[in-house]
Amino acid sequence: MYTVQELYHILGIGGICKAYKSLVSKCHPEKNPSPKKDETQDKFKSIHEAQIDIEASKALNNKNQEEKIRNGVHDLRSNAEEMRCDNSTSPRCFYRHVSINGYTTTIPSPLSRSTSLSRLSRRSGHGSPSLSRSGSRRTRTPTRAAAPVSQLSRSASCRRSSATIMYSNSNGVMKPPAMEKQLECTLEELCFGCIKKINITRDVITNNGQLVQEEEMLTIKVKPGWKKGTKVTFEGMGNETTGTYPADITFVISEKKHNLFRREGDDLELAIKIPLVKALTDCNLSIPLLGGEKMKMKIEDIIYPGYEKMVAGQGMPMPKEQGGRGNLIIKFLVEFPIELTDEQRSHVFGILQDAC
Repeated sequence: MYTVQELYHILGIGGICKAYKSLVSKCHPEKNPSPKKDETQDKFKSIHEAQIDIEASKALNNKNQEEKIRNGVHDLRSNAEEMRCDNSTSPRCFYRHVSINGYTTTIPSPLSRSTSLSRLSRRSGHGSPSLSRSGSRRTRTPTRAAAPVSQLSRSASCRRSSATIMYSNSNGVMKPPAMEKQLECTLEELCFGCIKKINITRDVITNNGQLVQEEEMLTIKVKPGWKKGTKVTFEGMGNETTGTYPADITFVISEKKHNLFRREGDDLELAIKIPLVKALTDCNLSIPLLGGEKMKMKIEDIIYPGYEKMVAGQGMPMPKEQGGRGNLIIKFLVEFPIELTDEQRSHVFGILQDAC
């Protein structure tokens, strides 16, 4: 097998293709008979083998190039980066550490210039850049990367392999669950809005570390249209304990039972008792509205069991529709007489026997 230098020497010129064609024409035994037939055949065979070896080498290089491109490493950089990583003192040699089964190991990583330490340093804000993920919120405690860790972390080393690799492990301060309190409101308050003032007593830690009780007054502006289950949260207004953030206080709106109305979404339902005689004849009714007003209503229909009357725009406010309100649904409860005399029964029978 010939070396690359020998192959070029055999062809005698840098232009491989042109040299190959030229030499083949000159040295082909059939086209150029020569007195030294054996020497010509050996030379022709050497030229042919040289071309085959070069084509095979070219195909192998192309395959390796494609594999490197697929792996995200450009062939022009690969050799230089490998040389850099061979030198542990090279300022361009980067490392990454990977956590496997709780133990961290450091391996060379052929990072490009775009992932230089200066860029990573700007992101992390430290001379020893480190990137890590944890479930905490605020505090970050640097720890040696060589120690066992319970979670994967991504980190770049310092410029020299002898420097200590740092990573950020955030130990977050816990926050107790929110304290929930019920805030009872009437339908009138939820319909027209109101301001609620609530006095609370909570534990507070002073600057000297003493635990004292403190009174606070909280103000809640109830908006028209709020529903049962609406939550209002005051952050950090709960009890304080050592080593944790103050808890939140959450007030949950609840509806106080009304004597007349029942809320159903954005609608109000009102049940009215009506005597049988008014249910069967024309009647004028005075309908109470939420807020104390009354509305007159004349009903000419026969009121039967399940009969309802709807009054538009007299329900609860609809916050998503400016100025919009639900409906007032009136349900009638027909009162029947408890007893009738024989004469009354006879009259009723005579009247109703042909009506049904």
